[in-house]
Amino acid sequence: MSHVKLKLIIAMLVVLLGGAAFGYWFAQQRTHSEGTGSAAAAENGERKILYWHDPMVPNAKFDKPGKSPFMDMQLVPVYAGEEGGAAVQVSSNVIQNLGIRVGRVEKTVLHPRLAAVGSVAFDEQSLKVVQSRVEGYVTRLHVQTSLARVRRGQPLADVLSPAWLEAQEEYLALLDAKSERGESIRGAARRRLVVLGVPEATIRDVEMNHTTNATTTLLAPIDGVVTDLAVREGAAFMAGAPLFRINGLNTVWVNAQVPEAQVSMIPMGSTVAAHATAWPAMTFKGRVAALLPEVDPQTRTLTARIVIENPEFKLAPGMFVSLEFVGMPTEPQLAVPSEAVIATGERSAVIVAREGGGFDVADVSVGVEAEGRTAILSGLQEGQSIVLSGQFLIDSEASLKSTVSRLTAVAGSEPPKEDAMTDMQAAAPIKHLAEGKITAITPDAITISHGPVPSLQWGAMTMSFKPPANGLPPGLKVGDRVSFSFSSITQGGFQIDDLTILDAMPAMKSTP
Repeated sequence: MSHVKLKLIIAMLVVLLGGAAFGYWFAQQRTHSEGTGSAAAAENGERKILYWHDPMVPNAKFDKPGKSPFMDMQLVPVYAGEEGGAAVQVSSNVIQNLGIRVGRVEKTVLHPRLAAVGSVAFDEQSLKVVQSRVEGYVTRLHVQTSLARVRRGQPLADVLSPAWLEAQEEYLALLDAKSERGESIRGAARRRLVVLGVPEATIRDVEMNHTTNATTTLLAPIDGVVTDLAVREGAAFMAGAPLFRINGLNTVWVNAQVPEAQVSMIPMGSTVAAHATAWPAMTFKGRVAALLPEVDPQTRTLTARIVIENPEFKLAPGMFVSLEFVGMPTEPQLAVPSEAVIATGERSAVIVAREGGGFDVADVSVGVEAEGRTAILSGLQEGQSIVLSGQFLIDSEASLKSTVSRLTAVAGSEPPKEDAMTDMQAAAPIKHLAEGKITAITPDAITISHGPVPSLQWGAMTMSFKPPANGLPPGLKVGDRVSFSFSSITQGGFQIDDLTILDAMPAMKSTP
């Protein structure tokens, strides 16, 4: 190599080094000018920048703009008025495009309502048992089938009982007694007939006709259905044996399973409207008669017993009916439309709309729900604006928890040390999917230049992840295109859960 060529190479190196130094100086001067420009803008009445932060790590504050130490992205300014918990600042155009509707917290009277289904059963309080207090046998059976409907006073069976016949003859012999003692004994004889169970109609027949009846006719005591027919014609029966069981149908019971958490919505005596598929045009009225003191361990429900009026005996045991419980009206209290309440299973929250497009997240305690509105026990004030729709843009509970966690990041906490990364707000191990290209691999980290991550609302960037706990796929190298899932970890940062090689960079062939 000649002396002239050596000088030429040295000159080119000097020019290149000088250009790089000038570029670094120019970049530093531009960053400084942006910071001073922001301060000057604040003095001229523009919005004041309080600090810069990384949206992915919102608790870390920086006093000047620049590149985030955590992600491959620029820091974002936080202006005055946005630091008090306004999680999201949305322009009016974006609010309209997202379909966000806003309502207000109002004080109103709620009428709690609860829907349930139940099955019809006999009202056991209207059950009557026809039995014999003496021995005898049936000479004639007037009702010969079970579930037969009977009217009050209708003959059921003719029975013959020696004990009844003997008591009638004794009473008949004393009917004409005139002495004071005779009248006393006659009264005792009549009471004996009553104690033995002789029907009143039979006793009056003895008094009027002065004759005894060998057989006695048993009559139905109420209107209803013969649910148990325990005798047959010609059969004998023992003393105390039940002969007929008759259930009334003027009222019926409906047993409904009510969730344990909603029992307070149906106090004793509250009204109920019932509808049966067999009679779609009719509404049956009833009331809550009892809440049985037993919880089903499998379904966590209690049985509510409702007494339903049954005109014309239209409801029959075994029918299914739909029920609508109407509870007692509440005192005026704060309430919001039910669609505004976000229930995550661990907490209930409402998005509060601030003027200028800002939104806060308010943790609330909720009460009863009725007529499309939910009572608010604490967490809101009357007149506040709340978001009614648009808060469920990510329609899954896991993404919702992550979103709410980001919304509730406390911007006023103390900044962490510059050499330590604060924990991410999302505590739940939510998996996110992405594709990218391996740019570096070390024992403690794998760097990937990946595309957008919709579940985190990230754009394309290059960042480092902790390797998978089960190790890297064999043969993985820099330049490979991969598909991977990752989640945040409590120590800070993100860890890859699964990683798949999509293809590999072709091997470079050496030139001969």
